[in-house]
Amino acid sequence: MNITAGDIKELREQTGAGMMDCKKALTEAAGDFGKALDILRQRGLAMAAKKASREASEGLIGSYIHMGKIGVLVEINCETDFVAKTDEYKELVKDVAMHIAAANPSCLRREDLPSDVIEKEKMIYASQVENKPPQVVEKIVAGKLEKFYTDTCLMEQIFVKDPEGKKKIKDLVTDKVAKLGENIVIKRFVRFQLGEKIS
Repeated sequence: MNITAGDIKELREQTGAGMMDCKKALTEAAGDFGKALDILRQRGLAMAAKKASREASEGLIGSYIHMGKIGVLVEINCETDFVAKTDEYKELVKDVAMHIAAANPSCLRREDLPSDVIEKEKMIYASQVENKPPQVVEKIVAGKLEKFYTDTCLMEQIFVKDPEGKKKIKDLVTDKVAKLGENIVIKRFVRFQLGEKIS
């Protein structure tokens, strides 16, 4: 196993993790780059979970206007003004605002959806497969409900700029928490579309 300085540098550039963390991950992964990425990602998730309880009251309100037809305001909080001023953080705010303009989420997270909306969706899905056994119906309904969350809840949506189409907005935030070392919370957003009816 021969881990070069180039390997460490490349892993650092991809993840933003520290040099020693990258070296340790590559050593643990026996030089396997993909495994080292996974190790750093898992550590990032663990770090994000630890930081989630810390208060985030600083941050930025970002905006994005698309062709003068769609406008978005989003508030994303962090712990310190220092982090809020970094280019990494500003990029996150801009990316999330642009994503909201493109993907049109109806709420922030699945917990924000009213229970009657979820029940209505479940009924629709169940009626589409009513001739199947109950346990099969239950599995199909659960699967379709997950898809519904991915379509409508910002944190569950696939990030529009992810080339692989795998990274959700919540993963994007988790990655930045690991990179910047602070709790980061998408607090709220509003999206306007020219000519839409106000309910």
